[in-house]
Amino acid sequence: MTTYLLAGGGTAGHVNPLLAVADGLRARDASADVLVLGTREGLEARLVPLRGYELLTVAKVPFPRRPNGAAAAFPVRFLRAVAHVRRLIRSRGVDVVVGFGGYAAAPAYVAARRERVPFVVHEANAKPGLANVLGARGAAAVGVAFADTPLRGAREVGMPLRREIVELDAPALRAEAAAHFGLDADRPTLLVFGGSLGALRLNTAFGGAWRDVLDAGWQLLHVTGQNSDLADPGVDGYAVVRYVDRMDLAFALADLVVSRSGAATVSEINALGIPAVYVPYAVGNGEQSLNAAAAVRAGAAVLIADADLTPERVRSDIVPLLADEDRRTAMRDAAAQTGIRTGTENVIALVDEALGG
Repeated sequence: MTTYLLAGGGTAGHVNPLLAVADGLRARDASADVLVLGTREGLEARLVPLRGYELLTVAKVPFPRRPNGAAAAFPVRFLRAVAHVRRLIRSRGVDVVVGFGGYAAAPAYVAARRERVPFVVHEANAKPGLANVLGARGAAAVGVAFADTPLRGAREVGMPLRREIVELDAPALRAEAAAHFGLDADRPTLLVFGGSLGALRLNTAFGGAWRDVLDAGWQLLHVTGQNSDLADPGVDGYAVVRYVDRMDLAFALADLVVSRSGAATVSEINALGIPAVYVPYAVGNGEQSLNAAAAVRAGAAVLIADADLTPERVRSDIVPLLADEDRRTAMRDAAAQTGIRTGTENVIALVDEALGG
């Protein structure tokens, strides 16, 4: 029996691909022991047990960004975390470590190296996090979701995706999806979303330009986010919802998407071959723009800067795209060529390679 330790967490961007690989390993070999290493504070503390996996925890030790008291205490705290993970690796008989970035990944990489256990790194973003930059230097294999990601020895393997996305048959689900959202399966649909909490810029822009979308002969499925107070005008063809727990149905209905460009979002949209307009989140280190870059270069997507997305920009750039079927078809073909649906299998192949090596 092989024992796998999957390390990562903090945000959905780390937890979701980790869980996709965990599910893939368990589906392939029900006797495999799949353990997850995370922190008590991250999203994994809730999602991992819900999925039926044992969560082992390690202290959250952020890398210091400036000289202060936390920086002075960092070496001792980090070495303590590494020692804790080394004990877990020995006591649980771990054969291989797979890291997805985040606070739990860095001590896991160091612990694996010191225990002479092979480890694999997967990086979801086009701009890698510090834990994975350091981990890639000694990894048995490194996989990335985007080809341009600057990590040593990296191979493009795509993003491990949820099964409901990988197996989505959009034409077969379109009628069910339209009924679910109260829309018409025979009309083209623009899907706008900004994540579970929403995106104020997208909400403001389409809150002021939804009539133009409808006047173009399209209907609009607008996922505003749980924190939004955008009013629903109650107009046929304009579905305003705060949250969607069936994104597979939303994607099944979408003929064009306008969204943020988180790594998972871009990977899912590409895998499904949906043309997109990306509006990267402006806060952070610029990774969302980089995540969208390959799709934009391939002709699968258009990028509009967050500060530039206004109702007027929707009318001048997005509404004409709704009327240009030839361009959307070319974008759809490019997205299908860019997308990867086998990310989970590809990461597992790296793990097998590490075990065999």
